[in-house]
Amino acid sequence: MATMTVNAGARLDRLPVSGFHYNLLTLIAAGMFLDAFEIYLQGGVLAALVASHWSTPALNATFISSTFAGMVVGAWLAGIYGDRYGRRFAYQINLLVFGLAALAGAAAPSMEWLIGARFVMGLGLGAEIVVGYVTISEFVPPQSRGRWGATLAMITNSALFVSALIARVVIPGYGWRWMFVIVGVGALIVWFMRRSMPESPRWLESKGRLEEAEAAMAAIERRVAPNGNLPPPAPAVPIVASHGSVKALFAPGMLSRTLIGSIVLIVMNTAVYGFIAFMPTFMVKQGMNIVTSLNYTTLMMFGGPVGALIGLLLADRIGRKACIVWFSVLSVVVGAIYPQTTDPMLVTLTGFLLVTAVYVLVAITFALYVPELFPTDIRMRGAAFCNTAGRMMTILTPQIIVPLFATGGVNAVIGMVSGLLILQAVVVGFFGIETRRKPLEALGPKGDAEVLRVARAAAGD
Repeated sequence: MATMTVNAGARLDRLPVSGFHYNLLTLIAAGMFLDAFEIYLQGGVLAALVASHWSTPALNATFISSTFAGMVVGAWLAGIYGDRYGRRFAYQINLLVFGLAALAGAAAPSMEWLIGARFVMGLGLGAEIVVGYVTISEFVPPQSRGRWGATLAMITNSALFVSALIARVVIPGYGWRWMFVIVGVGALIVWFMRRSMPESPRWLESKGRLEEAEAAMAAIERRVAPNGNLPPPAPAVPIVASHGSVKALFAPGMLSRTLIGSIVLIVMNTAVYGFIAFMPTFMVKQGMNIVTSLNYTTLMMFGGPVGALIGLLLADRIGRKACIVWFSVLSVVVGAIYPQTTDPMLVTLTGFLLVTAVYVLVAITFALYVPELFPTDIRMRGAAFCNTAGRMMTILTPQIIVPLFATGGVNAVIGMVSGLLILQAVVVGFFGIETRRKPLEALGPKGDAEVLRVARAAAGD
């Protein structure tokens, strides 16, 4: 066992915001935007496939389940190799996988081929969302970690609107295959650009690789302040080098966090992929043509970046718990109104409000809350476990949604999602911890009184 002497956490937390941070955000966000774009393009693509009789609702459900089966495996593997081999290795391999698989999907000669290619895409897609949010959380200061994470979520979730907008232009004019070409080529470009991203000094420390951690930390400090004029870091916290395993997620003090994180991501994955991703198909099956369906959903999906922007503004002000509880309740209220509207303008407005409320929750939960629940040595595994639980639910969700919609319509689907949102509000409200403005080192199960005291003094609390 080696006692940490690098103090990378405190040294990172005291760095002034600089071009280094913005460059890091840009590179991570570019990959995550394409990840989300590739996930969300399925709404317009699948509606087009049904309209052209190239596919059926049942095959579409299999396509979606195949996506999430791949994402389950990808999220889990990201946790294992991200904690074992590093954040940098993880975010490069997954981007390459889903970029190449997207190009293979564009060349699909049959729906069965496309479903198989989609599973491979899912491997990379599931990994990217785990790695991206964990990585940004380990580099930015605690006082503004909420803003950085929510900004990343806003950029990522803008893909919801952008993919709908591009689908509106590309699919009717050029065909669905070009949607996969766009994301595949984009992913390979970003993969090349991200080769120079640094490894997380926090992760290197947690693995006892002190010389590498010091070298990485010193390089970052030189980039941020070439003249060496930096404020002193907070006192070093004694940390024992660890090779944490999955069993640590179920140890005393961690089990409740693992359960809360899993419940939250099960609920959010079901809300996003059990309802929002099906919106274009619902409209086509209710008698709209593909162009009209895409027109309406494009306007509704603008709620994705708007919701993430609201999350950005509120995350560091009112805290993660309050955001999750209140916007879960708001989603239920708006969700109850949405199926009762028939006027196209009201349908679009209530749909937009519902998407906005859901994506405030997406920004807070995926980008901030779940990664913050776990200490550095098992952060990737913890986030991966919770994401895996959420993705496993999404494998089942399409198989539930299709018959549920057939028998009870949109009301039945909304009712199921609303019940889960109420469960989320109760669990987080009564049993969740608040992570706002606290250093990652102070968020372990036992915390650290000195780290927390210094952080509160710095934040003026």
